[in-house]
Amino acid sequence: MIPTTSAAASGPTEGSGWSPRLAFSLFSIVLVLELLSVSYLMIAMALPDIATHFQTTQAAWLITAFLLLGAVAAPLVGKLADIHGKRRLLIVCLVIAAVGSLLSALAGSYALMIAGRALAGMLVPCLFLSYSLIRDVFPSKTVPLAVSIATAGMGLISIAAPFLTGWLIDDFGWRSIFWFFTVTLVVLGVLILVGTPESAVRLRSRIDFIGAILLGAGIAGVLIAVSFGPTWGWGAGSTLLYLFGGLVLLGAWLASSRTISEPLMRLDILRLRPVLFTVAAAGAVYGATSVYSTILPSMAMTPSELGLGYGFGVDAEGFAIFQVPIGALTMVGGIVVGMLCGRGVAARTLLLNGSALLIVGGTLTALANDDKGLLLLWGAVFGLGTGLGYAAIPNLVIKAAPPELQASTASMTGVSQSLVASITPVIAYTVMNNSFMAPIDPQLTGGAVVYTEGGYVAAFFVAAGAGLLALVMALGIPRRFTRFAAYRAPAAEGSDPVAVPAAG
Repeated sequence: MIPTTSAAASGPTEGSGWSPRLAFSLFSIVLVLELLSVSYLMIAMALPDIATHFQTTQAAWLITAFLLLGAVAAPLVGKLADIHGKRRLLIVCLVIAAVGSLLSALAGSYALMIAGRALAGMLVPCLFLSYSLIRDVFPSKTVPLAVSIATAGMGLISIAAPFLTGWLIDDFGWRSIFWFFTVTLVVLGVLILVGTPESAVRLRSRIDFIGAILLGAGIAGVLIAVSFGPTWGWGAGSTLLYLFGGLVLLGAWLASSRTISEPLMRLDILRLRPVLFTVAAAGAVYGATSVYSTILPSMAMTPSELGLGYGFGVDAEGFAIFQVPIGALTMVGGIVVGMLCGRGVAARTLLLNGSALLIVGGTLTALANDDKGLLLLWGAVFGLGTGLGYAAIPNLVIKAAPPELQASTASMTGVSQSLVASITPVIAYTVMNNSFMAPIDPQLTGGAVVYTEGGYVAAFFVAAGAGLLALVMALGIPRRFTRFAAYRAPAAEGSDPVAVPAAG
């Protein structure tokens, strides 16, 4: 692997600062990440209508398919971005996601709907592509703030998303959501093409297609097993087949990656503590927020008249008030990271503080959730932790990886985030379904499953536990950071990756 850059753009410009074009570029990137964030919320709110229309009990596939393809594609997209350009791959991902959204908008069967959602999962790699592109084309002194603003914007959209979704579904039907995605993705592709320059950093390398197939199929098998294990049964043949089949394929990928000179992902970089513990912490942070955001709506929407000790009986639009403090403080946390990192505060320190707030917010929500005011306050605490964690992670990745391997290194983080974020809600619901089902007549709840208060206590403790894991992983990141070398000279073949002092 040979890293190359053009003379004109060998990396971020040291002396220049913000400009109108730079601000427009960041605005476009923020909108891309906003759409990724809103896609989860909007689809989750539309699930009941879509499931009723297609008469299916497999509504979870609309989220699983999206996450599955995103996780599977991330390593290959990262490697292609390092070779061919990050903006080019970002636009390709947006185009494929637009095609998928169009297919879902027109789908006459549930199978086509799932296929469209899977293609729309190409939005997932846009997360790490955006951060890596910022690292390459923005002046170095603006990078921490730009990354944090891009991350913080993902909290802002959660405030308006329930109102927008309710309006679209009520006035135009559930298909309007997919038309909204299609049109918005096309517009964003044009904005990125016009306003954001291409990275000049390249890595001359071959594509490990065998590794891509093994890794993709392995991740797919594990995710399918984890997603449908509670439905099929953890001891069912289909669950075990997907789980162990996926693990075998992942093992084959690990073996192949050690025998070829240019693997899909350089696993040797995981020997470096900054990379290994950053990737692990990223998964834990996203796992904590995934549980919290999944569990909170169902708890708040449960009618208080059932006498379960929780619930406020709000509808989808009424739930928006609970999103306001979470989204607002997520945005604040991201901006704080950008400002403090630019002034020399270590991203590791901010990640530690963010993880601690996730623990506190999750624990307090578990112990005191029967009062609206308190729940809004706990959500604000959790949201601040989310913002600090979300924004600190890409800053740590940018600091650890050389420009030539930014996208492929960040893709490891993306895979960790997708995998853990898909597993933690399953853990929470497995605990709730096995031990905390409320003995209430389904006719009183319209057929909806409800849980005892202890179920939600356990679920929010799962979120707090993921935050604790993030804290432990963040403690493993060295105080003095190093950046690994992009490639090794032939004489060093077989040795550990080279670490060099990191900028910033």
